[in-house]
Order: sequence, then C-alpha cells, then structure tokens
Amino acid sequence: MKGPAAGGPRQLGAEEMAALLTPAGATDALATALRGGLDPESCPQRSVVAVPGGELLLMPAASGSYAGVKIAGVAPGNPARGLPRITGSYLLLDGPTLCPLALLDATALTTLRTSAVSALALRHLAPAGRPLRLVLFGSGPQAYGHLEATLTVRELAEVVVVARDPAGGERLAAHARGLGLPALTGTPKAVADADLVICCTSAREPLFDGRLVGPGATVVAVGSHEPTARETDTALVRRAAVYVESRAAALREAGDLLIPEAEGAIGPGHITGTLADLVAGRMPAGGAQSCPQLFKSVGMAWEDLAVAVALCEAAGV
Repeated sequence: MKGPAAGGPRQLGAEEMAALLTPAGATDALATALRGGLDPESCPQRSVVAVPGGELLLMPAASGSYAGVKIAGVAPGNPARGLPRITGSYLLLDGPTLCPLALLDATALTTLRTSAVSALALRHLAPAGRPLRLVLFGSGPQAYGHLEATLTVRELAEVVVVARDPAGGERLAAHARGLGLPALTGTPKAVADADLVICCTSAREPLFDGRLVGPGATVVAVGSHEPTARETDTALVRRAAVYVESRAAALREAGDLLIPEAEGAIGPGHITGTLADLVAGRMPAGGAQSCPQLFKSVGMAWEDLAVAVALCEAAGV
C-alpha cells in the first residue's frame, strides 16, 4: 500500500518511458497480467464524448495493487497540424488507497501497449520457423511501433508499406531498411503474398480485398474502436478464424465484426477465441492453417494499466 507521492505524482515522459520498457517487456507485462487471472471481460467500458475537435476518451481499470485511468483525446485534424492524433495523460493510482502515484504520457503509452497487444497475439497466431513477409498499412506512430514490436516475436523477410501518404510510406520503408530489412512501398494487392498483414490506420472503409489473403496468413487490425469503422472487409472476416481481446468489447465496438454481422454474413458466435484463450493455451498455437487468422483489437483499459504498472515499477515508483 502506498500513500501520496511526496511532491505529487511522478511524471514519466515519452523518452523516459522508452528507456524504461522495451516492446518485448510490454508484451510480457500483458501476458503476465492475463496469466495472473485478469479477466478482460470484466474490464470497465470506455466512455466516449464527442467534442468539436474529435473525441474525449475515459478509460479506467483496476487490478491487484493498482488502479488507473487514461484521459485521451482523439483529434483527427492533428496530424495535418504536425501534432499527434492521440493526446492525453495516464494517471496511475495505488489500488487500496487510490492515491496518485504517477502521471504518464498517454500518447506514448497507447503506442507502446497497442503494439504490445498485437505482438502478444502474433506470438500465438503467426507462422513460426521461417522469416515472414509483412504488409504494413499506415505510416504513423502505430506503424513504427508495430514494426518494432513485430520484430521482437518473428523474423521478417520483407516489409511492404502501404500508406495513404506516399512520402510517409517511403519514410517508414527507409526506417525498416535502416533496421536491416528489405523494405519498399506497395499497393493493397501486396496482401496476396503476405504472411502477416498489420493494419494501423484511421481508415473507415476496408483497406484491401480480403479474398486475396492466403490461408495461414495472419491479419492484425488495430485502427478502429468504432462500430461504424473498419479496416478489413466482410470477405476476410467471413473466412477467417477471428480472435479478440474480449468478446464483450468486440461485439460492442469492433466495426470489422459488427458490419459483417449487420450484413448477415456472420453471427455473434463467429469469434474463435480471445487473447486470454491464446495465452492460457486453450487455443492451439499457430491457429488453423486452412484459413486466415484475424486478430481484431479495439484497445482496452486493462492493457494501459498493465503496461503503466510495468513502466512505473521499472522506474521505482
């Protein structure tokens, strides 16, 4: 049990957070939380309030010795201003007393935990034993974070960047080449030869033709938590084994699943399993090879809490 921090909560900025916890460490923190009995199905819902600049999100969670809340803004116009699309702060609290312990940069935390969630899914779903061809949609912070996180769980043979902004796509491809990876920009048709497809965009309509994705390929979609927005199409969802963080959250927020359900293409029982199922070994590693594997993430408050705790414990808070 911890009382109020002397001088107020410890503040952790993006640079310090990057030095304290690697993407692999963040992935391990999520796995540890799930193995410790955390139940994503009981996680409080995200509150969303529309404001002139976009949306305000409130994401509280509590588990074990800690509680926390993320207050984030999603401002679609910010990238054009040279500012992050996601802004805000994360307040970590002592669980028993609810005394504030630390204040973290929510943009950096969101980037780290989102890519770590994807990496945890890829540990269990992505083909193993050979270098993989990755098609990466997007060129913002999440795309960079996902590239780095993916490298912690699988060897990559090639990276193809598909981006709405050609210059941004080329910068990300150049960054990948700087990491020693063969990398180039491409078109959505590149998914036909992909082992991994990762979507981290603000798209509201499908990014590619799901019929092109090969059986045994793994698709990760993280860009939306809105029922009316999606990055993958009905054709992919209908033929894929689908995994989510939480059935309740996905059936509340995941447009990638809710839109095909509204079309009558799938039913609510179409979800194959959850991240917790994968971590606990209730689902076979590698997934079914006869169809694509789709991991659809909406982002949940328990993930922010798990990674924030790991960061603050590394900082000695």
